[in-house]
Amino acid sequence: MSDFRLATARVADLAAVMRVMDAAFDPAFGEAWSRAQLLTLFALPSARVCLAWDGEQPCGFSAARIAGPESELLLLAVDPAWRGRGIGAALISDWQAWGRGEGAEDYFLEMRADNDAVHLYERSGFSECGRRKDYYRGGDGMIRDAITMRHSSGTGLTR
Repeated sequence: MSDFRLATARVADLAAVMRVMDAAFDPAFGEAWSRAQLLTLFALPSARVCLAWDGEQPCGFSAARIAGPESELLLLAVDPAWRGRGIGAALISDWQAWGRGEGAEDYFLEMRADNDAVHLYERSGFSECGRRKDYYRGGDGMIRDAITMRHSSGTGLTR
């Protein structure tokens, strides 16, 4: 297991975030964001991108936003070469800590129903609270449901 550190990403880190995005997201699902989409987050005071580093190598990131008492995880990615080392869980914990500091009480995310990351989110205290039938159309032509997951500070949020 390697040591890694988390830091709020800056615009200058966009290339590092994109390296992780390109490695982590399978093009068949069409879930990766473009550079332009990511760049918009850096201009929003209600959004934050957190980057995980192993030495000088970017190995994961999260992107989230705040809307009143709610925070939404927009993206979470860990480079496959660094998976299984606790980086995803650390990014979730960091997101929740940031959200608490911004006044969030409820945390939401949406994902493809057949995404294996569901286990990570469940271990982090999230549970399914909604489903959108046939929501995602991947580059592979398959149509998949989306699930919305929620974690509330009233349900034992990790502090």
